[in-house]
Amino acid sequence: MPILSEYGSINLKLSREQAASLQSTGYVEVVPALDGRWKVTASSYVGSLVVDGVELLIRPKINPENLFLLLEPGLPPNAWRKEAFSYDSTSDLLPSVVAFFARTVETTLGRGILRAYESRQEPLVALRGRLDVSQQFKRAGVLTPVSCTFDDFSEDIVENRVTRAALRLALRVPRVDPGERQRLMRQLVALEGVSDSPVNAKMVDSIYFTRLNQHYEPMLGLARLILSNLTLTDAGGSTSASSFMVDMNDLFQRFLTERLRRTLRGKVDVVDEPIVHLDAGQQVTMRPDLEFRDSAGRARYVGDIKYKLAENARGRSNDYYQLLAYTTAIGLPEGMLIYCRRQGDSERRTVTVTNAGKRLVLRSIDLTGSPEQVNKEITALADEIRNGANRARQFY
Repeated sequence: MPILSEYGSINLKLSREQAASLQSTGYVEVVPALDGRWKVTASSYVGSLVVDGVELLIRPKINPENLFLLLEPGLPPNAWRKEAFSYDSTSDLLPSVVAFFARTVETTLGRGILRAYESRQEPLVALRGRLDVSQQFKRAGVLTPVSCTFDDFSEDIVENRVTRAALRLALRVPRVDPGERQRLMRQLVALEGVSDSPVNAKMVDSIYFTRLNQHYEPMLGLARLILSNLTLTDAGGSTSASSFMVDMNDLFQRFLTERLRRTLRGKVDVVDEPIVHLDAGQQVTMRPDLEFRDSAGRARYVGDIKYKLAENARGRSNDYYQLLAYTTAIGLPEGMLIYCRRQGDSERRTVTVTNAGKRLVLRSIDLTGSPEQVNKEITALADEIRNGANRARQFY
């Protein structure tokens, strides 16, 4: 099975149809090479890709442990060590992610299945809750069943529906360890009181987390990952292949946003992708990745996250232009570009814009070290952002 690294290339013997199928996925670029072969170049997507009989494994350049750290930043540092070791040994990301998800679900549901009050409308033989007058009138004098509207304390809630849907999908993945498959089955049985209604990854984004359901957040983050990125191909009624591709750009942005939000909680409010107007007439809108606000809701700092740094390790000009537009539109003296650092990249760089005085800070995070080192870097990054936000107060 061909293995290549993120943004790496490999020459493969493919048919013209296979090359076209790979190219059509958008995950890799396929161009003709010498000797009748095809040059396949990976992008920011990593994982396992199965198309038209061709299977590729694409590995990220970061530490395997830190890949799982990015997959779900809400878990303790040692939660993914077993799966990270397995992935490092086999290069196949999907079975490791499924095993990671199975153990997370088992731990989460072991604390008790979440229940909540949900409003329901059902025809019943006896009145329960409130009479649904409009529905009852439609029955033209028929007294039973009675149209009722009531609050039901149930486990059939969106959090459990998403989890059940992800469990059912994960059970169809091939090459999963039998022990992990049994673990998935046990958790599916535990949620037998939950309906199999249609769900999608966007439903996770709509969930508001409180102290009552906060322990579900890591599990639902992984469920979202599976529902968003797992594609199964069926043949003859049985699963024949599965693709699981994760965009490192999206993963890095989600990870940093969540970690900074937790680290800065109570000090600075972190708002992701707010709408910002560039012009006075509010005709041109922009969405910076991060906006940092004080307790009164005023923007004090702005940041943009870029997973891949330019080849010269200085940042792309377009990224600086974009950040300059954000700082100008919001009225801030300073903003930050946050990159994933590679070997040879500078840790920090500051550009002062001519005739504007804006300070554009380039800051990078190293994901090649241990999870503990990554945590230290994020803490230092959060401190720098908070200091920048405090400096901005002088301009108001």
